Amino acid sequence: MKAVVIASLALLSSLSAMAAETDQQALVKQGEYLARAGDCVACHTAKGGKPFAGGLPMETPIGTIFSTNITPDPSGIGAYSFDDFDKAVRHGIAKNGSTLYPAMPYPSYARVNQADMQALYAYFMNGVEPVAQANKDSDIPWPMSMRWPLAMWRWAFAPAVADFTPVAGQDPVVSRGAYLVEGLGHCGACHTPRALTMQEKALSASDSSAFLAGSAPLEGWIAKNLRGDHKDGLGSWDEAQLVQFLKTGRSDRSAVFGGMSDVIEHSMQYMSEDDLTAIARYLKSLPAVNPADKPHQYDPAVADALWNGDDSKRGAAVYIDNCAACHRTDGNGYTRVFPALAGNPVLQSDDPTSLIHIVLKGGTLPATHTAPSTFTMPAFDWRLSDQEVADVVNFIRTSWGNKGGDVTEKDVKALRE
Repeated sequence: MKAVVIASLALLSSLSAMAAETDQQALVKQGEYLARAGDCVACHTAKGGKPFAGGLPMETPIGTIFSTNITPDPSGIGAYSFDDFDKAVRHGIAKNGSTLYPAMPYPSYARVNQADMQALYAYFMNGVEPVAQANKDSDIPWPMSMRWPLAMWRWAFAPAVADFTPVAGQDPVVSRGAYLVEGLGHCGACHTPRALTMQEKALSASDSSAFLAGSAPLEGWIAKNLRGDHKDGLGSWDEAQLVQFLKTGRSDRSAVFGGMSDVIEHSMQYMSEDDLTAIARYLKSLPAVNPADKPHQYDPAVADALWNGDDSKRGAAVYIDNCAACHRTDGNGYTRVFPALAGNPVLQSDDPTSLIHIVLKGGTLPATHTAPSTFTMPAFDWRLSDQEVADVVNFIRTSWGNKGGDVTEKDVKALRE
């Protein structure tokens, strides 16, 4: 009898251990998904380097910052307790007590729920390969290199850490989207304008209409307005188009470019259909910045002129020679291959940086597991002069009903340099 009892206890202990191991594996898997949602790999992986080993240079207005090693090696975060990890991610405080540069978007992460933090910690400690790689010192001149003023910045501008709380009565799908966009997704880090003191002007939709209203130039690109404006926002997109774009990097009339390509490639394509729908529905709930904004009205005048051989409009000849084969003389492009230019909100923003940049340097539409084809727009900086680039950019921004502002040769020269 005693032997039977001992055997039963041993079996129960074994089953309990198996259940605990299963729970841990599930937590690690959840953490992996959340790390994808937060696109942690994009910043914490240098080109050609090991995942999460850091070393990626990030240009900021005060100098170059190198991302840190966040693998579970002793040179990374291997000695971090959960409390250390939580303080770094949600509070912006390193293990040694110093304040992290807000290139680490802890003002957004402050609203990540603690349960998700536990899953992230489980993943980084148990699901990531340890890499022995020392962190690089930032290349920031004195006195900006001093860390103690950052504590004052954090005190002044970083929000109090608190689990995300849905708005009472809000559609739960919209609430989930708000949690992802305002928290782990940290979309505002790029898509919200910043003050002179470098903090985001708003951290949530409840703060002000500046939230997700578009950025100043960042590494040669403009992070577009994600609010309901038709001219330069998402007013002309429906929910299904947004989900398709976030999942594949392309929609019927648009294609991803710049830094957003990394987000699609490393993060969004791996997210569930439910979460992508939540993000899209939340974004579509944001009203326009400009209440007088009106939908794009296609104007066929330029398309008719080009069809009839009239390229007298300035920039038209450059467009015909370099752009029309892919984007067509009517500006409508080819569905999910070459994006439409007519009515494209990226091309009608007040700042033409993105359009000038892509004409000069080109771009590649990355492959995803549901859209495996890759398409590349060639660079034209070797072929077109500054004036020719200005002419064709102006042509695109003022044709087919587009309402973009004027671009000068000087604008192109500054970005080329």
